[in-house]
Amino acid sequence: MTVTFKIAQKSDLPEIVRIYNQAVPTFISTADIKPVTLAEREDWFAAHDPKRRPLWLILDDEFENPVVGWISLSDLYQRFAYYPSVEISIYIDEKARHHHLAELAVKHAEAEAPKYNIKNIVALIFSHNAASIGLFKKLGYETWGHLPNACVLDGKYASVDFLGKTFLDEKDIIAF
Repeated sequence: MTVTFKIAQKSDLPEIVRIYNQAVPTFISTADIKPVTLAEREDWFAAHDPKRRPLWLILDDEFENPVVGWISLSDLYQRFAYYPSVEISIYIDEKARHHHLAELAVKHAEAEAPKYNIKNIVALIFSHNAASIGLFKKLGYETWGHLPNACVLDGKYASVDFLGKTFLDEKDIIAF
């Protein structure tokens, strides 16, 4: 298995949306309750400027379609003062799950974070998503918050946990 990461291009958006939409009906990893369209994801994609908020494809040459997932670092909050903190999102193609690709993807994002002056990576995870919570805890993320009954999924209330990890010291933050 040779796993690589490449910055996503606009031409990759159909694959990104296809993989994302696989997660929608599961109610495990996204708050969207219906599949999204390419048009609906264009602004989201544009917000992932590779110089500040990267979006990577996860490629694995072991699969017929080597695009096996994607990982993004997004603004945690739209105000500029929050720049040092990002939200991480990972989606793996259903045919490639259970191959430790998400773990490799998180480690890749962590290794790249200092290049983008990122101090904190935060994962927003549904409390019932034991696999994702387990992965992030295994990688040293701590619970930074809990929002009880924050949303409704498939007619049931769902809580959200915030797991975070800090990467840079205060002295490493660059003034803007």
